[in-house]
Amino acid sequence: MATWLLKTEPEEFSWDDQVKRGAKGEAWTGVRNFTARRHLKEMKKGEHAFFYHTGEEKQVVGIVEVIRESYHDPTDEKGVFLAVDVKAGKPFPKPVTLAAIKADASLKEMALAKYPRLSVQPVTPQEWKAVCKMGGVKD
Repeated sequence: MATWLLKTEPEEFSWDDQVKRGAKGEAWTGVRNFTARRHLKEMKKGEHAFFYHTGEEKQVVGIVEVIRESYHDPTDEKGVFLAVDVKAGKPFPKPVTLAAIKADASLKEMALAKYPRLSVQPVTPQEWKAVCKMGGVKD
């Protein structure tokens, strides 16, 4: 199974907001980048993604699970872009900052370090394990 990273502005939709949605989850809408759209299309039910707060925080704060595969984003009037539904999984006991990721030589090729503006990114199995360990999450 593939693993991913999803970025959000915490002022607009935060980890706490995601947790409040419970088992019904939330649609991940508003992605307007073609590379990110391709990643959304590749996501499969049951796969996991890091939940990343952008803005001032710039940190991984939790893990979500894909509960519905890609479909047309209801916020896109032209019908070009996609959404997936995700539900909260595990919070990170210790959020992992972008600075910590960039400081770790084993993560220098991670998409987050190389393409920090991309809102939906793949995460390799090695990167997943490293970030989970940094955040105090057993996966």
